[in-house]
Amino acid sequence: MGSSGAAPGRGEKAGKPAMRDALVAAAFRLFLERGYEQTTVDDIVALAGVGRRSFFRYFPSKEDVVFPDHERCLTDMTAFLAAGSDDDEPVRRVCDAARLVLRMYAENPTFSVQRYRLTREVPGLRAYELSVVWRYERALAGYLRGRFAGRGDGILRADVIAAAVVAAHNNALRSWLRSDGRDDAEAALDHALGHVRSVFGEAPAPPVGEDPDDVVVVVSRRGAPLWRVVREVEEALGR
Repeated sequence: MGSSGAAPGRGEKAGKPAMRDALVAAAFRLFLERGYEQTTVDDIVALAGVGRRSFFRYFPSKEDVVFPDHERCLTDMTAFLAAGSDDDEPVRRVCDAARLVLRMYAENPTFSVQRYRLTREVPGLRAYELSVVWRYERALAGYLRGRFAGRGDGILRADVIAAAVVAAHNNALRSWLRSDGRDDAEAALDHALGHVRSVFGEAPAPPVGEDPDDVVVVVSRRGAPLWRVVREVEEALGR
């Protein structure tokens, strides 16, 4: 959910030059040649062959041209969560929402890797990126708060799970970016999100033929951390 945006090239008519994409391409060419700090908005519009007004029609600032697709992705994620039903297991739903973000990056590995390197070099872009990550986390937490509204610890649980999903996503994403986009991004994310679901997801229904009355009771101290309770349950089940 951090570490740069994805490739440009959405929302324009086929065969028609995309001014937004031209600005992104011009900006990145200059960033790579001159450096981010040494490149101005005037430099970008001059290379793209447009005016300053055109630049600010698409991007509020120079920082925004580095992350052109996050607004769209955040909108898509929010819509995906809102389209869910009460039958959806909430932890699975937010994990699936995180996959939308990874796919955005994976649309163009070369582009995403370049941006990853740029954000590592420019502290201001890293700070900007963290603000974007926070917005994704808030979207996930907002959905989970609604699903856990009837629980006494609903807000806490929602915020912890949202943070865990974002951390798992970013761990997989950074690993993929450090491989220059050559590793399997989906497999890395599946592995990372598997940890989240194993701790916070609801237990699956018993397999067909398994005795539903075979119950294991675990006694734990009040206030024990959730990971310890989970471990005690797993030990009781012999896993």
